[in-house]
Amino acid sequence: MTLGPVMLDLVGKELTAEDIKRLQHPLVGGVILFSRNFESPAQLKALTASIHAVRQPPLLISVDHEGGRVQRFKDGFTKIPPMREFGKIWDSHPKKAKELAEEAGWILAAELRAHGVDFSFTPVLDMDYGESQVIGNRAFHVKAQAIHELAYALMHGLKRGGMPAVGKHFPGHGYVVADSHVAIPVDEREFDEIAQNDMQPFRQMIDDGIQAIMPAHVIYPKVDEKPAGFSPRWLQKVLRERLGFDGVIFSDDLSMEGAGVAGDVTARALAALNAGCDMVLLCNQPDKADELLANLKWEMTGASRARLARMHGARSPKDMDHLHEDAEFVAAVKRVDLVGKSEQDLF
Repeated sequence: MTLGPVMLDLVGKELTAEDIKRLQHPLVGGVILFSRNFESPAQLKALTASIHAVRQPPLLISVDHEGGRVQRFKDGFTKIPPMREFGKIWDSHPKKAKELAEEAGWILAAELRAHGVDFSFTPVLDMDYGESQVIGNRAFHVKAQAIHELAYALMHGLKRGGMPAVGKHFPGHGYVVADSHVAIPVDEREFDEIAQNDMQPFRQMIDDGIQAIMPAHVIYPKVDEKPAGFSPRWLQKVLRERLGFDGVIFSDDLSMEGAGVAGDVTARALAALNAGCDMVLLCNQPDKADELLANLKWEMTGASRARLARMHGARSPKDMDHLHEDAEFVAAVKRVDLVGKSEQDLF
């Protein structure tokens, strides 16, 4: 059975019979974990092993584990600082900021891989204009050069830890005030302004080989009346053709308010898949997940299947005991722990 185009979440800390039934459905290809699915490192490792055992090839396991206020697993995991902290260091010490961002990516990936997670939805490539309710210090900077340099370093760290990178939220979520989880944000700027600013980090990271991208649930009416994640113009004409991206396109969560313009859950999934997404996410609504699996009709292309297969984490990751015996890793953890706390000790 190949991976399907739908990524779902779980209710609790271990698989239930209902979870297993959903995960065995041929439309499912992945699982996204949240804080409610985490109790301890041992429990998490057992959970991911049980998910991977459900079918072959194993389902993809993901998480939003960026650092700062978006870090789902805490006890037993290194506390990753908000990405803005690396941007602050970049302003005066760009080389040091890049070194620290790479170490943060390595730590993040190595610890998640040690617990069976394939990838995290990171890095955020949005520019922070100081207005967004949801982006804020999740963004590295407002300058495209800083975002690119730091995201590139983080991606290298992720790769070192055995994990692909996912850039978000294309073509840029940082300009709008509204939070797409609870509203439908509208960005009134012209395409050229977005392309010359917000899209630059995405373009540069695509040139650098980033493996996956997540579009924004934001409407850019000067370009298309549909949110970017439901727009063939944004995903096929701009992202695929103009920018030459050939990695995975993940939809943002279809249960978010910003996705509501596309209709019911099946209509939302079809809109995203027809627009060019390879995989759609549906979170926090088990009844809607059942509705989607019952009603969605979709044939995966060979290209989508190949792209998704590349999102599996590297084989044979080090376990936490081995990581804590690695002097270089332990030193990196100590340095990253100082970010945002004691700049003088970093130099």
